[in-house]
Amino acid sequence: MRITRTVAGRRRRAALVATTGLTATALLLTGCSDSDSSSGSSDANGKITLTVADFGQFGYKESGLFAKYHELHPNITVKEDATADEKVYYPKLLQQLNSGSGLADVQGIEVGRIKEIVDTKADQFADLSKVINVDDWVSWKEKQATTPDGKVIGAGTDIGPMSLCYNTELFKKAGLPTDREEVAAKVAGGWEDYLKLGEEYKQKAPAGTYFMDSASAMFNAVVSSNAQQYYDASGKAIYKDSPSVKQGWNLAAEAADKKLTQGLAQFNDPWTAALRKGTIATVACPAWMAGQISINAGDANKGKWNITTAPGSTAANWGGSFLGVPKSGKNVDEATKLVKWLTAPEQQAAVFKAIGSFPSNKGAYELPDVKNAKLPYFNDAPIGQIYADEAKSIPETVLGPKDGIIKDTISTQINNMEQRGTSPDDAWKAATESIDKAIG
Repeated sequence: MRITRTVAGRRRRAALVATTGLTATALLLTGCSDSDSSSGSSDANGKITLTVADFGQFGYKESGLFAKYHELHPNITVKEDATADEKVYYPKLLQQLNSGSGLADVQGIEVGRIKEIVDTKADQFADLSKVINVDDWVSWKEKQATTPDGKVIGAGTDIGPMSLCYNTELFKKAGLPTDREEVAAKVAGGWEDYLKLGEEYKQKAPAGTYFMDSASAMFNAVVSSNAQQYYDASGKAIYKDSPSVKQGWNLAAEAADKKLTQGLAQFNDPWTAALRKGTIATVACPAWMAGQISINAGDANKGKWNITTAPGSTAANWGGSFLGVPKSGKNVDEATKLVKWLTAPEQQAAVFKAIGSFPSNKGAYELPDVKNAKLPYFNDAPIGQIYADEAKSIPETVLGPKDGIIKDTISTQINNMEQRGTSPDDAWKAATESIDKAIG
């Protein structure tokens, strides 16, 4: 979303927003509740309090949606319990599901966790299949939260369609085109073309700069643009033989070997410092990444960045979440109505306008705040059009219960190739041994 919210260690901070002529504002996450999540309640006067537990920044506070819902329903107050780090949030959610207590009326679920929840905890969530119209979402989104017998345990919030962010000032100094259409043409053949562009950049690159920030980010983009990733349709882990994993790994190893990458783990201090100093020429850029770049690169780099379509003809999705309603709540019906409302087109457009999280509900794409959205920081890149077009070409992917663990472990070893000079063979061996221990 947004900002950053996936299992791969990213903390969701803030995003920049851009819309129909209004200046984008970066909204920083100021903190999270220190109270335990618990189901909402009603008092003797019929007043209801609904609790929403989520992680990072879903944008409901920033967009004023909870306050608006209270205006529409004066007897209902919505309270948010936000955990900054999804890696802290998810184990707590599992513990609460296992114990059957402490759950909120509405629980956020990360896309990297949804398969495990569908497979093992679906009976603890209300079925939303009769409440929402799953066809309102991009075709693959609600399928991720649907059980084999047709129960829908989560309504989709945002998605992370992939684009490519690039520093036009560095491109110009390296003799590369800066127009977004011309850059898109240079990488139209896929991520292999992206590395070829990196070699062109390196020939005339300004001293101390690098073509990409992280080969592990490119790896994730490559894998995420394919239908088959870490598991097959039967639920078997196939990451060792997966063509997309092999392609992503080989390209990452090539990038590391050719010194096309600065080798920075995303969202850590050295990465943010590199953005501020202007040493990175390109970043694999899901929708929420624009906010990260604008915040960390700062005002001094405004106008130096642009956004174009991702390499290749098949887009990738990196990120996204769902809202589910635990059956144990005291106000399941009201919580279900809240989830339906929060994930409707108008509300998803409001969140996009507030923090940049791209909607998964297709109805939002024709609303002015999405369709006409541009980012002043990125040379008025028409992100509403770019992301909507990318979303339409994202394949329906096969998810697995431990996708996050596999991806994180491989990313760590790619970082070792970049930063420590670990050989690809040794890095792959270390990754597979660690993954096999973790997933059994």
